[in-house]
Amino acid sequence: MTPRTLFEKVWETHVVHRFPEGPALLYIDLHLVHEVTSPQAFEGLRQAGRRVRRPERTVATVDHNVPTGDRSLPLDDPIAATQLDTLAQNARAFGVELFDLASPQQGIVHVIGPELGLTQPGMIVVCGDSHTSTHGAFGAFALGIGTSEVEHVLATQCLVLAKPRTMEAHFNGRRSAGVTAKDLILALIGRIGTAGATGHVLEYTGAAIEALSMEERMTVCNMSIEAGARAGMIAPDETTFAYLEGRPRAPGNHDWGRTVVAWRQLASDPGAEYDRHVDIDAAAVGPQVTWGTSPGMVTDITGYIPNPVDFPTADERRAVERALAYMALTPGTPLEGLPIDRVFVGSCTNGRIEDLRAAAEIALGRKVASGVRAMVVPGSQQVKAQGEREGLDRIFREAGFEWRNAGCSLCLGMNADVLRRGERCASTSNRNFEGRQGAGGRTHLMSPAMAAAAAVAGRLVDVRAWAVA
Repeated sequence: MTPRTLFEKVWETHVVHRFPEGPALLYIDLHLVHEVTSPQAFEGLRQAGRRVRRPERTVATVDHNVPTGDRSLPLDDPIAATQLDTLAQNARAFGVELFDLASPQQGIVHVIGPELGLTQPGMIVVCGDSHTSTHGAFGAFALGIGTSEVEHVLATQCLVLAKPRTMEAHFNGRRSAGVTAKDLILALIGRIGTAGATGHVLEYTGAAIEALSMEERMTVCNMSIEAGARAGMIAPDETTFAYLEGRPRAPGNHDWGRTVVAWRQLASDPGAEYDRHVDIDAAAVGPQVTWGTSPGMVTDITGYIPNPVDFPTADERRAVERALAYMALTPGTPLEGLPIDRVFVGSCTNGRIEDLRAAAEIALGRKVASGVRAMVVPGSQQVKAQGEREGLDRIFREAGFEWRNAGCSLCLGMNADVLRRGERCASTSNRNFEGRQGAGGRTHLMSPAMAAAAAVAGRLVDVRAWAVA
């Protein structure tokens, strides 16, 4: 038998029908829904007189527009209130499980799927959100879809897709102290560019990937879309199985052994061929910080703001000029020492318990710099509860950080947590586009430890120079 990649194995077991034109009709194992991209899809079902085909395979939560402050207060944003109410009405009408603001399981859709054990190896997972690639950390083919596709999956539990190509991102060696999963994926994007994996499913391999925890693997796969990939995947292994065992929606004890045997077969076969390949030396990667308005505009914290004249094409030079103008940065300026106004620790990229622990380790015994507003937003209410059991909330509050409720928060300017025009933010989120965190806001992406250190210093710093308090 011809050796197959992880992606090819998952794809082939989900094909319902192959069309002569090339695309295939695929069965969808898990459909995740939130309040922003679902209203039109449910309305389409209603107008056509259709039902949700497999409501037990559909799970909804509120995350993008939710308030992260005091939830005893009424929502003061009428648009957010309408979207939350609409999702609740649709969930009731169509029999879909919903984690609303009152639910202890509420959180960012890409955080609660894994923590509940809904996300499992070998699945195809879809959601009306580009960072669905997060779930590929479990050996699932997980991708974001548009509103019309959301409706199609709700109605049929299937989706028509053209088969992507495959690309292996092989991370050799061992990362250095102070270097995180966020740094590895930013380094890859900086290397290949934001269109470097367009049309491909990225499979992450190598010793540095195998050494990552599940939460770190989710960070890597989360940002696959920022490299242009259709999805990102990591082969399931003992780390995966240990994470899933005993979770509420994972297979029970009776089925566990048999299920794990099947999951082990998903790993890419020796000799399997990819359409493209890139090697990254993990030992050569330092803490990464973005300087521009795309995740590919990134360099080591010890680096400098580049000069547009050093870029090879006219299009690249114009893009860098525009980015530097928006970010109010001058070529040759060192990143380290750049003053910041805001800090955000959270998002579906870095809002899990390990991320909060890493930031708290830096915050312990220290104080947020004068004039800096720093927020810690757990990725789910379960993460928030665990953080409070571990005393992380106390560490953050004593240091001067705000401790919030779960939600997408300052990752995107779609709720009350936004930057003011001209504010510069050290952020653990995934996108630094113009206006992403608020009109005129300036975003620098980095790891949780780097963001926490920036909050204390009041400027960008190299966390490797910081002794743990």
